Amino acid sequence: MVFDPSSSAVTAYKLGRSGGLFGALSGQIRAGGAGVSVPPVIVFDERVAHHYLTQISTQVNQPLMEASLKLEGTNVVTQPGQVGRELKIDATMVYLAGQLQTFSDGEVPLVVQELQPQLLDVSAQADTARQILSQPLTLTVPNATGVDSGPYIYNPEVVANLIVAQRVQNGDQQAVQVVLNPRGLRDLLVPVKTQVDRLPSDAKFVFNDQTLQLDVMQQSSVGRELDIDASIKAINEAVARGEHTVSLVINESQPRVAATATGQELGITQLIWSETSYFYGSSAERMQNIEAAARQYHGLLVAPGETFSMGEHLGDVSLDNGFAEALIIYGGRTIKGVGGGVCQVSTTLFRAVFNAGFPIVERTPHAYRVSYYEQNASGGIDPRLAGLDATVYFPLVDFKFTNDSPHWILMETYMGSGSLTWKFYSTSDGRSVTYDTTGPTNVVSAPSPLFEENPELKKNEMKQVDWSANGADVNVTRTVWKNGAVYFQDTVTTHYEPWQAICQYGPDSKNPEKLADEKNLCRGPSG
Repeated sequence: MVFDPSSSAVTAYKLGRSGGLFGALSGQIRAGGAGVSVPPVIVFDERVAHHYLTQISTQVNQPLMEASLKLEGTNVVTQPGQVGRELKIDATMVYLAGQLQTFSDGEVPLVVQELQPQLLDVSAQADTARQILSQPLTLTVPNATGVDSGPYIYNPEVVANLIVAQRVQNGDQQAVQVVLNPRGLRDLLVPVKTQVDRLPSDAKFVFNDQTLQLDVMQQSSVGRELDIDASIKAINEAVARGEHTVSLVINESQPRVAATATGQELGITQLIWSETSYFYGSSAERMQNIEAAARQYHGLLVAPGETFSMGEHLGDVSLDNGFAEALIIYGGRTIKGVGGGVCQVSTTLFRAVFNAGFPIVERTPHAYRVSYYEQNASGGIDPRLAGLDATVYFPLVDFKFTNDSPHWILMETYMGSGSLTWKFYSTSDGRSVTYDTTGPTNVVSAPSPLFEENPELKKNEMKQVDWSANGADVNVTRTVWKNGAVYFQDTVTTHYEPWQAICQYGPDSKNPEKLADEKNLCRGPSG
């Protein structure tokens, strides 16, 4: 703030010399009489003031800092928040200029704007995090039985990776809440769900032919499904209360039929059909697979109106589940695969459904005629059985039928020496079945045998790996009667491809065709 003598002199000089004739004369009279006080010209250098206040701001200003919480392993580390502060230089200069122009001592207030952090202190949240990490997290299954998995225990190192501090609105204020990350919990619970979930299971029965009552073979079980979203909420609510053991949220579903059900209640009062298929000459592995698959259906119930899927009840066809390697049709070849022979079971069920008069929803024939599926009780070939086979390769190929009767169906399966019997117990509604078959038509001869070298075989050693079969079309028309009137009619259509016999021989073998004749291999179709 400085005195400007030149400007002050000019101001005094202009007195009585401006304002026109009368204005100047008036000024001269006043000055010549009582005199006139002319204020000095004072100059306020804003550049200097701005620089000075800028220097002060380096001591006044401080950044806004939100309180923070982080984890280093299982160690909870916090940083308190800080109020932000900023010197408003332009506003302060207004006060400074006013004070200087009084030419007196005084205080000039600095105009400082404060910025409040949304989070100033997270010590309470840090205590919550430490409490969560003080013990392992244990998840339990309510109403667990001896066969249930769990409890599921996660140590603090695992839980630490799940802890997050999330902002929540608390009225007009924002707050921080320590929770377990819902996405991380979901990843944790997905494998638990695969172990916990199970469908409800109806009781299994066998029909007592002497008492005409149902004997319980297996108790029913309640179905369970882990509710992941509800469990995530329950876990976070529990840890907020300081708990470390949390019960998962399980939705239960009751079975359709309990072990207390009676045959009269279900309408299971008599044998309505029994079907037997034959497979003499099958390998031990094939018979093992037939028995393992048929066992899955012994004692099963089919509800009125239900469409039954064979594949859904077959389970995993694997070595671990009692199946063996046997011949299967795959990729246009007959090869060894786990479960070869299961189609004997699907064929037997298909014929039971066919002859009992129930609607067939889905059925797929084999690629070529297989002699096992046309065997009769004496081991010969019955031409009327051509076109009455069914294959299952779940989930790609299935066999399904509908129980369109008002009564439940109880299925029983029995393995014999070279035979499989499938029984339907229910209450007859008066239906019966007749059918006509075209037999094999449009017959196409099997291709000539294929001979291929196999380095695993010895010289002049030969084995047959595929068998010839003539191609054909078969149409079987079924008429289902009920109380003497036609109930419905349908046609089972089958197309069999001509199939080539394949023989493999060892390296350096001479004339494999002659070798096959000598060993009675790769002959034409037998039936």
